[in-house]
Amino acid sequence: MSSHSNTSAVVLRIKLCQWLLAACAFVLAGCQGMPQAPTLKQMDVNGVSLAYVDQGSGVPIVFVHPALVDHRVWYSMGESFAKTHRFIAFDQRYFGTAAWPDKGERFSKETQINDLATFIRGLNAGPVHLVGWSMSGDTVLTVALRNPELVRSAFVYEPGGGIEIADAAAAKQLGDDAGATFGPVAAAIKSGDQAAAAKALIDGVENKPGSFDAAPQTVRSLWLDNARTLAPMFSSPASPPLSCQQLAQLKMPVAMARGALTRPYFGILAETAGRCIPNVRVIVAPQARHLWPTDDPRSFEVALRTFLASQ
Repeated sequence: MSSHSNTSAVVLRIKLCQWLLAACAFVLAGCQGMPQAPTLKQMDVNGVSLAYVDQGSGVPIVFVHPALVDHRVWYSMGESFAKTHRFIAFDQRYFGTAAWPDKGERFSKETQINDLATFIRGLNAGPVHLVGWSMSGDTVLTVALRNPELVRSAFVYEPGGGIEIADAAAAKQLGDDAGATFGPVAAAIKSGDQAAAAKALIDGVENKPGSFDAAPQTVRSLWLDNARTLAPMFSSPASPPLSCQQLAQLKMPVAMARGALTRPYFGILAETAGRCIPNVRVIVAPQARHLWPTDDPRSFEVALRTFLASQ
């Protein structure tokens, strides 16, 4: 081998070592920069203790989780929002990993509405921006209607119910798709299989079989931690839906968002609410389904920040 070849080999080895060191440094930096689970706080709310996280300073944003999860579902964007706002996310009653104060008999929409309003008052932070998703969508809208002094704005992604559908054809389509979405969940609950019920719910709301199994282990664990809430949720008393006349009374800025690929059930609810709310900002997320905030938290954050900046 020539001296030129030897020199080239040495240079190549040096470069390889440099590349490996750079890669190692990048990985280590990434590990050190990963967001850590924030310290949990507790607040007494209507006779129960609810866990929550409270990070950053400035105008508060309260993130209200959907079904089958808890405050941890918002961790992926919490560190970012805490740099510009006061980021707050809490566990609704019966959600999370804490022991229940009873057997779940107080699980209801009205309980969630009252707990959210009391929680906001307990923050002593003035009016807040509210973010709701699915199960918490109509909760956020109802709190904004009943307690407008507590709410600066509301950002709702695909309400999971609680919206009156006056059009007969749309109501039938909604009911048919609800059966397809939630029928398998109800069957699994009846059989006593919480894990199967959780899997059926995720695959159903995504309208994409295999969605549960395809999710990261950390996300699947979060769903399974909260699978025990499905039985009381499905057996809880129904509340009167919000009418178009009621939604028209909302005076604060409201965003109503939905995914372009979402199933008819969620699309009909979001579109109906959007038509009733005055001066609403309608957002359609390209390529998104019902789990958009989990599947692509960065683009969800961009949409939310754009809405907040427009006020």
